[in-house]
Amino acid sequence: MRLKEIRRPGEKKARARTLLLLSGGLDSILAGKILEEQGVEIVGLTFSSLFFGPREAIRAAEEQDWPLIVADITEEEIEIVEHPRYGYGKNMNPCIDCHGQMVRIAVQLLERYQADFVTTGEVLGERPKSQNRQSLDLVEKLGQAKRLVLRPLSAKLLPPTRAEEEGLVDREKLLDISGRSRKRQLELAARYGIKNFPTPAGGCLLTDPGFSQRLKNLLNWRGKLLVEDILLIKLGRLFFEEEAFFVIGRNEQENEKLRKRMLADDVVIHLADGLGPLTVLRFKKNPWKKEEEKAQTAGRVEHLVGNKTEEMIEEEQGGSQLSGGGPQEWRRPALEINGEINHLTKIKAWQAGGELIKAGDEGKGVFKAILTQPAVRKAGLLTIRYSKARLAEKARVVVSLNHMKEIVEFKKEEWEPYL
Repeated sequence: MRLKEIRRPGEKKARARTLLLLSGGLDSILAGKILEEQGVEIVGLTFSSLFFGPREAIRAAEEQDWPLIVADITEEEIEIVEHPRYGYGKNMNPCIDCHGQMVRIAVQLLERYQADFVTTGEVLGERPKSQNRQSLDLVEKLGQAKRLVLRPLSAKLLPPTRAEEEGLVDREKLLDISGRSRKRQLELAARYGIKNFPTPAGGCLLTDPGFSQRLKNLLNWRGKLLVEDILLIKLGRLFFEEEAFFVIGRNEQENEKLRKRMLADDVVIHLADGLGPLTVLRFKKNPWKKEEEKAQTAGRVEHLVGNKTEEMIEEEQGGSQLSGGGPQEWRRPALEINGEINHLTKIKAWQAGGELIKAGDEGKGVFKAILTQPAVRKAGLLTIRYSKARLAEKARVVVSLNHMKEIVEFKKEEWEPYL
């Protein structure tokens, strides 16, 4: 976990201070406003990962003039998605485990930020699986936060918390909202002058059916989730083969993102003649790597969350929408094998934790073997299929790996089965 203070909290001045789990949605904003009326200092705490970002929370904190801390829980969230103790929701969303983790982190940060208790915007019964009475109790248990979590919107329907019993908060001024109706929340929004807030249940990619299916397929294919794989499957047209998966860009914007996310040991394919999609293919196991290099690669999540790709991951955390198709507009791929690309592959090799394939006889032999892989052939044919080159009788693609490339020609009858 990494912390970033977007709006730095000052020294505690009031009698009570709370860490508010701020999503930027209406419920969490209202929870803060209700306590603020009682003189409680609000310090917002929001979370980011590859599945959700802090954008709405940052906007809300600025509008309400609240301090805000962003906790990057990319690695922790991946672990929960792989092995949720209390299962998934409708899609790949382990909401109970995720909320429990957020509460646990908040409890751990109470002393650091001079806060007395944790506040959430949860409403009893608003979400059948994750906000029923049993689930709310489980969240506290997972968060090791017995009686430390105050839910102002439903507090009168729940047992008193420590903050209420110690007089830090007046229980009589808290609310008894329950169920899925938003009427009372909207009335409160009007009362507090809150006009900008996102729709409920948005913001997390794990609740998106399309992305969840991609993630599930990835987990079944590799047996675990890697940061670099998740970044890749957010884009383009996705195909899984036994030995590899590959992504085909749907427009120039996706092509550019794919260039940024490819690793040194990825195979890259594009048209040899004319404009078209960029395809990035990633093997499950790289036969050209030595065992010690494979061990290094297994630990590259730490590197990928580090300085080299921090900017890219933060860009992803800012939003939560799966990249759309859009018009098929491309420019010629900047992937010619030259000095500039050699420089790029050296950077990517650092990310991958492995050596570049040498250009000698051994390296060329490995590359030739890679060209014969069924997944590489299929990726080449589909690269043609999703371009205007599919209208020709013949088409050529460039297959690249590090500083080596090969031009491969296919006939129309080879890609016609994929039309």
